[in-house]
Amino acid sequence: MTTRVPKNYKPTQKERFMSAKMKEYFRLKLIDWKNELLKESSQTLTNMQKEENTAKPDITDRASEEIERSFELRTRDRERKLINKIEAALRRIKEGSYGYCEETGEPIGIKRLEARPVATLSLEAQEIHEKKEKKIN
Repeated sequence: MTTRVPKNYKPTQKERFMSAKMKEYFRLKLIDWKNELLKESSQTLTNMQKEENTAKPDITDRASEEIERSFELRTRDRERKLINKIEAALRRIKEGSYGYCEETGEPIGIKRLEARPVATLSLEAQEIHEKKEKKIN
């Protein structure tokens, strides 16, 4: 049984963190985001197939088209990776670990999840992680 979420619902600090309603809110948000990315990806593929059938005689036009195609493919690759993160977040919702920091086990926070629904680290843990990465590089 899924919890119904009113259209104007926004999670607040006042309610219990990761209540059924809050989980459903983020689940729907993630599904909508994933569907939007899949739709964009499908449109890009359709457009690329159409462009493939229209050969450009001018070398400059072909070069510009190749640059655009390369940019689109890089964008779609980033989106593919994001879809994987969305699917992982949906699994965490199902398992009951969504919204909690993988490092500390503490709540990630509503504001952070609103901004980045696929977040796996609290803001503090993310900052520590980034500082460690900077030291390595």
